[in-house]
Amino acid sequence: MKLQGMFAQAATPFDHTGAIYRTKVQHNFAKWRRTSLSGFIVGSLAGEGPLLEDAEKVELIRLAAASVGEAPGSAENPVTLIGDISQEGVHGAVALAKAMQQAGAQAVISRAPHEYRYLPNAAAFPALYFRALADQSPLPLVIHNAPIVTEIDLSASEIAKLSHHPNIVGVLESGTPVSRVQEIRALAGKDFSVLAGTESQVWESLRAGASGAALAFASAAPYATIAIWEAFRTREEEAGVDWQGRIAHPSILVTEMHGAPGLKHAMDLNGYYGGPPRLPFAPVGDVLKREIDDAFRDLKG
Repeated sequence: MKLQGMFAQAATPFDHTGAIYRTKVQHNFAKWRRTSLSGFIVGSLAGEGPLLEDAEKVELIRLAAASVGEAPGSAENPVTLIGDISQEGVHGAVALAKAMQQAGAQAVISRAPHEYRYLPNAAAFPALYFRALADQSPLPLVIHNAPIVTEIDLSASEIAKLSHHPNIVGVLESGTPVSRVQEIRALAGKDFSVLAGTESQVWESLRAGASGAALAFASAAPYATIAIWEAFRTREEEAGVDWQGRIAHPSILVTEMHGAPGLKHAMDLNGYYGGPPRLPFAPVGDVLKREIDDAFRDLKG
């Protein structure tokens, strides 16, 4: 499996009670499907994944699979649905991977387990976890290296060793330097996918050898992220730098600064359904709404 192009880390719609808003899930995926996004990561941090039950993640995959599969031209232009199965243990992650396969996912992704990182032998846990998970998962596995979340940063050499496993197909690098992409690309096989997960350095990551990007920002402004990919694909340096600059401030607002609540307001601005976040998140206030409104003024549609 080759992961290439722009992927959205999909936000999760909730109603006013905090339940999954099924019709809005279908609305968002049907609308995203009309873009040229390469696929979606469902149940990730951007989708408030830690606040979702396993059964809810599986339901989201099922709803997404039905929505993108029914879109015009879907047979000719398939997208890849990737389910987030991040767990502290292999047993639970494998069970979730099997359920997601039944629901329609084509791949799974997981962060490194980190609750026991204080133990003396914790350095061995990530490699053991990912190898055992890949051994038992019925779907191809993507590693999500997100040290800002886990406080565990897998080195390029560690990732390259994991890349030799036949069921580990790629890595999503979030919050790591662009140089990491170059290092992984130099050490891992050419068929191993490297996705950028940091909005502020998508263009540089692509130039460093990334095969694409998986971004929370794409939930609200997919066309802007696709424009960066198209500029890279057609070797239009000026356009790529320009679009990277355009998304710089808006993407920081709805990821690093205000997270899911900010992202959801931006989605509402652009005709997607953001709606309320799930507790303990709270909707952004009027002042922050106006700031996001101004930042996204030229990124609508």
